[in-house]
Amino acid sequence: MLAESHLDKKNIRQAFAKAAHSYDAMAALQRQVGHDLLSEVSAKDLTGTILDVGCGTGFLTGELLALSGYQQIIALDLAFPMVEATRAKYRMEKLTYLCADAENLPLQANSVDTLFSNVALQWCQNLSAVFEEMKRVLKPTGSLIFSTFGSQTLHELKTAWANVDRFSHVNEFYNTAQIYDALKYAGYKNIIITEKIHRPYYASVIALMRELKGIGAHNVMAGRNHNMTGKSKMQAMIHHYESLHSSHKIPATFEIIKVSAKI
Repeated sequence: MLAESHLDKKNIRQAFAKAAHSYDAMAALQRQVGHDLLSEVSAKDLTGTILDVGCGTGFLTGELLALSGYQQIIALDLAFPMVEATRAKYRMEKLTYLCADAENLPLQANSVDTLFSNVALQWCQNLSAVFEEMKRVLKPTGSLIFSTFGSQTLHELKTAWANVDRFSHVNEFYNTAQIYDALKYAGYKNIIITEKIHRPYYASVIALMRELKGIGAHNVMAGRNHNMTGKSKMQAMIHHYESLHSSHKIPATFEIIKVSAKI
């Protein structure tokens, strides 16, 4: 069984609640990953009841509505302001809105045909438990299709902070082997996993950190420093990050893991 990650669930909820107003303007990568995820979906996965876990401000929800021909869709997110942002965009009978935790879905067993999730499951504390919960609500012929950040994500930022102090400044994400093992443990079959590296460039380290905060993806680890980081430490981290790259812009790695599985 996969061990629990050291995530602060309360902090996760608060971070994404605060980011609801800025998310759309800064989530270009998340939209690109969502498009990639949906481009590989078959027509049979777009029928019946569809659950969008971690709906955020509704990007994937809207795409699913259009592609499925307006099937019954449930938009679910941990942060209530995110759910409200989705509701504000799409007010229709075919949509149900839920503010809930993916690790404790308020749905009946065998009630969902396909479960989608776009870069959201990395915020779950116990991946084995969440896969078991998703299997519970999926119908016997159901499909699980999701993307998530992999363990190489933001390794440049992590390395730069490691040269400054021993606090956890950057979120830790599951690797491919951990995801596969958790799916197998939960009883999934026909597991297909692919990986892709995205490496956008930023004008500065501050610009990168501003984007992470704007989408709610800044540090939510339980082992983070709860005090304000001093100016000298911040400057030392930035100097180390920028010293590793010769160009005027700095890269940031985002490892995207895409998964499809059957029950």
